[in-house]
Amino acid sequence: MKLLDLLDRGIAEQDRSYSHDLWRWRNLVPFTDFGRIVSARGAVCEGIVHYMPLTAEEMLAQPRAIARRVVEGVNSLKEQGAQLVGLGGFTAIVGSRGLQTLERTGVPVTTGNSLTAYAAYRNVLEAMVRLGVNPEDTEVAVVGYPGSIALAIAKLLGHDGCRLCLIHRGAEEQSRRGLEYLPEDLRSRVRLSNDMQSCYDSVRFYVAATSSGGVIDPYRLVPGSVVVDAALPRDVMPYRQDRSDILIIDGGLVSAGSSLRFGGESMGLSPKKFLNGCLAETLVLGLEGRAEPFSIGRELPQDNVLEIGRLAEGHGLLPTPMASYGERLTQADFDGLRRFHHPSGQPLTLAEKPQLRSEALRCFGEHINPILREFYTFNHIERVFSHGRGCWLTDLDGSRYLDFVAGYGCLNTGHNHPQVNAALQRYLQQEHPTFVQYVSVPLQTSLLAQRLSELAPGSLGRVFFSNSGTEAVEAALKLAIAAMDGSRVLYCDNGYHGKTLGALSVTGRDKHRQPFKPLLPRCDSIPFGDTEALEKALLVGDVGAFILEPIQGEGGVVVPPVGYLNRVRELCSDHDCILILDEVQTGLGRTGKLFACEWEGVEPDILVLSKSLSGGAVPIGATLSRADLWDRAYGNIDSFALHTSTFGGGNLAAASAMATLDVIASEDLPGNAARVGGMLKDVLSEAVADYPFIREVRGRGLMIAIEFQNSFGGGVEAFVREFASRMPGNAAGTYRMMPGKAKRLIREAIEELEKNFEEMFVLRFVTKLSQEHGILTFVTANNNRVMRIQPPLGLSEQEALHFVKAFAAVCQDMSTVVE
Repeated sequence: MKLLDLLDRGIAEQDRSYSHDLWRWRNLVPFTDFGRIVSARGAVCEGIVHYMPLTAEEMLAQPRAIARRVVEGVNSLKEQGAQLVGLGGFTAIVGSRGLQTLERTGVPVTTGNSLTAYAAYRNVLEAMVRLGVNPEDTEVAVVGYPGSIALAIAKLLGHDGCRLCLIHRGAEEQSRRGLEYLPEDLRSRVRLSNDMQSCYDSVRFYVAATSSGGVIDPYRLVPGSVVVDAALPRDVMPYRQDRSDILIIDGGLVSAGSSLRFGGESMGLSPKKFLNGCLAETLVLGLEGRAEPFSIGRELPQDNVLEIGRLAEGHGLLPTPMASYGERLTQADFDGLRRFHHPSGQPLTLAEKPQLRSEALRCFGEHINPILREFYTFNHIERVFSHGRGCWLTDLDGSRYLDFVAGYGCLNTGHNHPQVNAALQRYLQQEHPTFVQYVSVPLQTSLLAQRLSELAPGSLGRVFFSNSGTEAVEAALKLAIAAMDGSRVLYCDNGYHGKTLGALSVTGRDKHRQPFKPLLPRCDSIPFGDTEALEKALLVGDVGAFILEPIQGEGGVVVPPVGYLNRVRELCSDHDCILILDEVQTGLGRTGKLFACEWEGVEPDILVLSKSLSGGAVPIGATLSRADLWDRAYGNIDSFALHTSTFGGGNLAAASAMATLDVIASEDLPGNAARVGGMLKDVLSEAVADYPFIREVRGRGLMIAIEFQNSFGGGVEAFVREFASRMPGNAAGTYRMMPGKAKRLIREAIEELEKNFEEMFVLRFVTKLSQEHGILTFVTANNNRVMRIQPPLGLSEQEALHFVKAFAAVCQDMSTVVE
């Protein structure tokens, strides 16, 4: 409020020039004028909000002075024509709960306590419903008894059957007198205490409304606890919000939907969410035409509390949604606490799909990646799949999705290919040993190595097995460094090879690299697709290896010029440079040939495979190399075991890979990728040709990208300038007077915000395709303005056309100008 006071005066000075009147003491500061307010019932009133530029703590520290200022403020509002005044945060300060103010001003005042009590009461009940808790089986601690709000809530909860622990201040005698405030039929279910410690071990529901604040220690609450904090200042002590097993609810707030309109709304923006009880109660009374002192005095009649709640809901003001520290709560926030209220001890099954979905999302957010969980929710893609077959996935709620992500290239054979599954089942039923490498020769792994050596281009006679693409890249780098004569490794700008430290050292996007620097030395980047840059680097004479992707996948499906790879091979051969091709994404049929390098007849020195090598069933990676290179690196008794892996080379993964290679060959998946992918790219390009925000459709086979170009550059600055020019004051002058560092940070923030809008636009396509058309897509890792199209290679023409039709429909929805 102090900041708002300074801004208000500063803007007024810029607009009207300096004036002594602008900078003298003032009791109340105007905040907003709602203008004409129309409720869901069509009722009409007008209202303004003024405030004192003080914090709640500052007001509590000087109650007598504040009480006088409140009277002065109400009188000034009376002179402006106010017929009803809400006291808001002054409830605990003004003496006898507003009675003195009423007597001294003659203006009807209300504290808002009735609606605050009603909303907090409903918050408690809703929390119980969301947690599947019966009020009659539950004890609730009411903190701040017998204050007006706490007393009203205690009566309401008591009549709903709750057991009550009433926390009060004072001695035991006050405890005995405290029962007198309650009807006799409730007293048998009540215990009174002046010690918060008496609740922490046994109570899981709290509602708090003291006038002092800071009485509940969140770190003492048992897991599963819910606190509805309706106090100002907060009754919950300062809290880092670092416990996921409790919930602190901003109690006593109400929100209005679109059916209630403020006259000053612009672009649909108005302060409608999480209104405090005083503002809302004053608003409701105004809409009802009742200029009366509704909530003053110590006791709030129960009928009044229920009446104001009913009236508020009728006008479109509801105690939902609930919030915690200003953040809206969802069912997922409560699902995380259910296990503490229903400790079954038995794991959920697929028969309990709604609970299982909630539990999976909770566990992911709590124990794996909370930011990614929030990202899923923000973009409406928080799905949990329970079944997959071919190109289709089924969610726990029964919704089916056409999968155009396919595990980022892991599922070339589709989900659960029957031949791959059958091979794994046979392997397990026959009880083959899985991990016998390094104590004996692994049967299936040895046969897979032979098979890959026969299929790979050139003379790649040695194979090292690992568990992932990034591990396979690490193995390739170590092998090359051990075998090469030069000291440097080259890689490409915008390339992507994984996120372990070695792979990051040759990944060409600083976003992934910066937090982990320094990385491996002697690794230098050159532009992708630029043979002149490569030749210049090789002529220095110290380059030993060059790693690149035939098509940059995570870089945005960037296809190099025709002949590029062939020339790379020639240059590397001429300069004794080991050529490492990363075909983790492009390999195994994705581009229309078994290996992408076959399009130009290129034979690498080291070839990296992973992702779809096992059909997506078992993690596996493979690093193939020329035998002479392997011998230079590891070909003696001292070095043969310098690079090993406990899980790499296991027989189970190899059996899955053998079956996958059979499927790729028998179903001619590379041929289907070339045929259906070519058709898909052509038809899609034609369908989006009239949309200026689609820059390009590119790719090869079923490795396709859609690049967007909906720039928001300059948009934020233009909006700010346009908005500021219509506001009082001198916004441009204020900006010029800012320190240089502040201006630089503002400019950087605007640029990042504009980039974020571009990415948000693409993510809305992702959301709409999944929500409205049942199609899964996503962006590439290095470029969030590029949507990847990487379905299983068995995609049919009908499924491809279904995608084109859906994508065209989304383009139409998202377009504002069609050229």
